[in-house]
Amino acid sequence: MKKNIANWGNYPVIEADVKPFTLVRELQQKLSASNETIARGMGRCYGDAALSDTVLSTLSFHHILGFDETEGIIDVESGLTLDAILEFIVPKGWFLPVTPGTKFITIGGAVASDVHGKNHHAEGCFRQHIIDMDVMDHTGNIITCSPFINLELFQATTGGMGLTGIITRVKFQLKKIETAYIKQKMIKAKNLSEIIELFDTYSQYTYSVAWIDCLKSGSGFGRSILMLGEHAKQNELPYALQKDPLKLPKKTSLTLPFYLPSFLLNRFTVSAFNFLYYHKMRKKEINNVVSYEPFFYPLDAIQHWNRGYGRKGFVQYQFVLPLEAREGLVEILRKINGNGHASFLAVLKIFGEDESLISFPMKGYTLALDLPVRKSLFPFLDELDKLVIQYGGRIYLSKDARMKPDMFFNGYPNAERFISIIKTFNPGKFISLLSKRLQIRS
Repeated sequence: MKKNIANWGNYPVIEADVKPFTLVRELQQKLSASNETIARGMGRCYGDAALSDTVLSTLSFHHILGFDETEGIIDVESGLTLDAILEFIVPKGWFLPVTPGTKFITIGGAVASDVHGKNHHAEGCFRQHIIDMDVMDHTGNIITCSPFINLELFQATTGGMGLTGIITRVKFQLKKIETAYIKQKMIKAKNLSEIIELFDTYSQYTYSVAWIDCLKSGSGFGRSILMLGEHAKQNELPYALQKDPLKLPKKTSLTLPFYLPSFLLNRFTVSAFNFLYYHKMRKKEINNVVSYEPFFYPLDAIQHWNRGYGRKGFVQYQFVLPLEAREGLVEILRKINGNGHASFLAVLKIFGEDESLISFPMKGYTLALDLPVRKSLFPFLDELDKLVIQYGGRIYLSKDARMKPDMFFNGYPNAERFISIIKTFNPGKFISLLSKRLQIRS
């Protein structure tokens, strides 16, 4: 069925033939009848990685195949969402080993993007918790791969944006928890130097992330709020919560029903938002206990929040720089500060060591910005790209909608090997707008 679709940034929008499936044999039939195609789950990647002439939708392929409650090992079909998994495992005392900033993604999407979270410096990417998984190649054959079986396929699939084949099943290790709550510490930092010092000081925390004001200049350049967290133990909860420590959070029903006018997104409104957000925290430090929902998924509280960037959509620009390239982070932030483009959401994190074939993280600083689409945006991001490469960094494929091929090949040192593995398992069936744009596959 042909229809207009876009991923979470609402840019670009294309017409595609969307084909759902519920069974493996149905997927094999639809794959055989398709030419250029790509798998797509919730469409929560921001750019064009899950867009193609034909899209094989995994959303009806969403069953739990097995669960070892003693060991915390779960085996699921690729269309199951993190939200559904959490509803199943949290009451049983388990949690996701790694989670991005939204629970509304499929497990297949989590693997294809090799998602990271607030705990990358401590517990790595999602792939590091996979026991094994199945991938359907261009012929419809299903291949099991893992860190020990068919290693090249495993390496190229985790972070490979769906270009090796269709992930059909994933078995992975969960994390044991006593409660559904997080012991949170929030600390205000007056500038960029202080927030970096705070990341170092509190590096022992499992979870850490900072909201950063990219528009403040002068002595407050880079002012931030650091958010730290640990899974709360039962005896650390307020007495009223100890009776049912694994109770799931209440579902929210807030939604943004329409696209906001794009003129509302400008330097003045973002500056005002940043001022209020920073100063609403009156104390230097706050310690409290919160449900896992607002800690991990604050934006999920508002459905369709992406409409806030207007009908033209937005791009998320996320880059990582090596730890030793701190001056590069300063230079990029100053360039953003001096430009007319403004982001309500600017998130700074620290990555730990990470050696992989094609995954995004490296030991260093990562900054993510949501920027509304307008004519002057893409030339400006091209300028930022040059700085990212100059300082030895790269752009996250799962968030990208516009970078050029040389940026990809310069940023990912294993790009040629990645492409050679793709050709082995996918001579030309699995092709996306991203793979064409970056000249990975044409």
